[in-house]
Amino acid sequence: MDGADLSPFGKMRMVELLCTLLVVLLSLLINGEAEVYMVMMEDEPVISYRGGIPGFEATAVESDEKIDTTSEVVASYAKHLEEKHDMLLDMLFDSETYQKLYSYRHLINGFSVHMPPEQVETLRRAPGVISVERDWKVHRLTTHTPQFLGLPTGVWPTGGGFDRAGEDIVIGFVDSGIYPHHPSFSTHHADPYRPLPKYKGKCEIDPQTKSKFCNGKIIGAQHFAEAAKAAGVFNPAIDFASPLDGDGHGSHIAAIAAGNNGIPVRMHGHEFGKASGMAPRARIAVYKALYRLFGGFIADVVAAIDQAVYDGVDILSLSLGPNSPPATTKTTYLNPFDATLLAAVKAGVFVAQAAGNGGPFPKTMVSYSPWITSVAAAIDDRRYKNHLTLGNGKILPGMGLSPSTRLNQTYPLVFANDVLLDSSVLKYNPSDCQRPELLNKKLVEGKILLCGYSFSFVSGTASIKKVSETAKKLGAAGFVLAVENSTPGAKYDPVPVCTPGIVITDATKSADLIDYYNISTPRDWTGRVKSFNAIGSIGDGLMAILHKSAPQVALFSARGPNIKDFSFGDADLLKPDILAPGSLIWAAWSPNGTDEANFMGRLIVTSFYYERWYFCTRVAPDSGKFLTMFWFCLPDHGITVVGEGFAMMSGTSMAAPHIAGIAALIKQKHRKWSPAAIKSALMTTSTELDRAGRPLQAQQYSETEAMKLVRATPFDYGSGHVNPRAALDPGLVFDAGYTDYLGFLCTTPGINVHEIRNFTNMRCNYTMGHPSNLNSPSITVSRLVKTFTVTRTVTNVADEEETYVITARMEPAIAIEVKPSAMTLRRGASRKFTVSLTVRSVTGGYSFGKVTMKGSRGHRVRIPVVAMGYWR
Repeated sequence: MDGADLSPFGKMRMVELLCTLLVVLLSLLINGEAEVYMVMMEDEPVISYRGGIPGFEATAVESDEKIDTTSEVVASYAKHLEEKHDMLLDMLFDSETYQKLYSYRHLINGFSVHMPPEQVETLRRAPGVISVERDWKVHRLTTHTPQFLGLPTGVWPTGGGFDRAGEDIVIGFVDSGIYPHHPSFSTHHADPYRPLPKYKGKCEIDPQTKSKFCNGKIIGAQHFAEAAKAAGVFNPAIDFASPLDGDGHGSHIAAIAAGNNGIPVRMHGHEFGKASGMAPRARIAVYKALYRLFGGFIADVVAAIDQAVYDGVDILSLSLGPNSPPATTKTTYLNPFDATLLAAVKAGVFVAQAAGNGGPFPKTMVSYSPWITSVAAAIDDRRYKNHLTLGNGKILPGMGLSPSTRLNQTYPLVFANDVLLDSSVLKYNPSDCQRPELLNKKLVEGKILLCGYSFSFVSGTASIKKVSETAKKLGAAGFVLAVENSTPGAKYDPVPVCTPGIVITDATKSADLIDYYNISTPRDWTGRVKSFNAIGSIGDGLMAILHKSAPQVALFSARGPNIKDFSFGDADLLKPDILAPGSLIWAAWSPNGTDEANFMGRLIVTSFYYERWYFCTRVAPDSGKFLTMFWFCLPDHGITVVGEGFAMMSGTSMAAPHIAGIAALIKQKHRKWSPAAIKSALMTTSTELDRAGRPLQAQQYSETEAMKLVRATPFDYGSGHVNPRAALDPGLVFDAGYTDYLGFLCTTPGINVHEIRNFTNMRCNYTMGHPSNLNSPSITVSRLVKTFTVTRTVTNVADEEETYVITARMEPAIAIEVKPSAMTLRRGASRKFTVSLTVRSVTGGYSFGKVTMKGSRGHRVRIPVVAMGYWR
């Protein structure tokens, strides 16, 4: 549409849009020279300060102890640290040459600052400064699962039912915010939430509506964007200077972990079931630090985590991670992000982080440290399939979350390139069916439109939703998207649409369709179609099919082995830790969300719209029933933003909140358990078998880049797939604390002790001989020479004394022996055992095994064992 077609109002809005874009571009130019830096200081932060500075008493907490937010001693020392940050900057630089963004005082001692690079060396040499690092970005690692995991019958009843599951547990979400009006977060049909004195977080006011984001269920809501603003990429018109979710990702994550139970998921008039979080009664604390167009900055994320822990959250859910291992430090474990999370764990906060979406390739983890629970993504037992029936009798399988064409009726097939209004528009790639104005409605109406699945669908510039809209606008009976070439990294997830439609994901089946179409479609000497004789019909794709071959490790889920440095050296630590559902997950969505093109909102201004760009001054949900469609109305400007209330998403982003929610249920039952004990309970009770009792399988690429299934290993699933019911009563736990993690760091080869002190303010007074001796619920030896013995300590957390028989198995290249072969533990007692590994043969690869402990009262504890043998 050109400018002549716009109304005066439309032209005015176009000018406003261009002005906004100009402001953003100018901001980028002005701020282009300066960078955001994170500065670590030598004084101890609140969590580890043991006194010694005149006038300031000790504030350090013991392992697994929360910070006392009501303490004047804590407040005074925190203020002292911030004043020292300000004094240092004021002493070194003119105030107009820098902008301090945050002071980090509680978990780490440091600050972030926006300044020109030429000033960095002066700062680095200043007294009290330990390190200066340039900020780096993080990105999002973007129902039926409560039933699949057995929560309604096996877990929720133990805590008083779904309406008490997660009671008084606070889950903090560092993500893209929340849409507070969604029914998944409503309090209208729930018992009132009582005050929770242990949580001290604040609730921001929406700058447009002047209303609070909190309602009792949502107990805190804050946003962090100083680094994004300093970098010149934050635009309040689309990023929202508030906790409001402008992306969709944050609302989805929060609903998976702690959304209300039994919320109908309705799309286009069809109900796909009821949505529920893992811990429906848990409180939600929102710390927005991710934004839809640029992701987020570590400076903002660290500030959000620091605040969340200080506020008193019990669980942290992090569906984010770096694009690659931090290049500014020598080890993956030591950087401001991981050091902050180590301090969070010291304060008793359990941390679940998405493993990453770089699978199925090895060493693609973006969650590295032992104090973090790194979560891989599984496909559960629910699949959506569809089929296309051709006139020659062939039935082509595919996927399409859509209704069928009329029963017992076939329709002509028309390829988009054969129904162009003007052949000169080929520059727009009309075959992807994103622009209905390019196609001849008279030729498409009443027929099935054939489109090509190009790389644009992988990159996100094209969407199945748009194909559906094109088909509907042209009056088509349905649409078919044919994948002609397999693209590594492509995820063919079913997308709910109201028009009959299907994606043929198998390139060989797409070839069958194209052959049939070409044979059945006569053309004249110019190539123009004489008549469309190919016919077909689309099946019903709305019904889910349940498979016993579940769970499986999803193709995209990041794989081990874990790495310890930027050179990708193998770590003596297993990652991922655990597997949880992360594929095709239904959950809440923000109506103006754009994280997924198939669920994104759209701006409509009088007679035209702009994708991804819109201006909101007031937000109000539709006053009708809980439907999937919400409306954002701006009566002053006549603008309406339309978006979906639910979305089906895949990614380890979706797996991490499953573990966060289940951890909340464990924390509810075992209030005094440490984060390590919760992690141990999850890992040691997980399963290596699918629903049919067979070993877990993992999706993998074949030689032709088609997807195949292979037997999974701990590098795919960690300890196994989560089993919530068993995790509530694990029998034994492998506990660890802050001192153990420091020992792990101090024992890991290649880590400089000064670097450890820089990030932890602690000296290496304790080592454990070898990093494999960390008391984790897994054993990994990346370089096994001759015989090596590791030690583990277990604690009986059951109500009664129990005797355990210990057995071990390993693949033939490595011999394994465990001592003792049996042990009896009283309630609360701890015992050690050893596992000896011996090289039998060198294969050039890892060998896998396990240690199993069977209890006399029915408990079963299992830990994976991973080792690679060398002769020397």
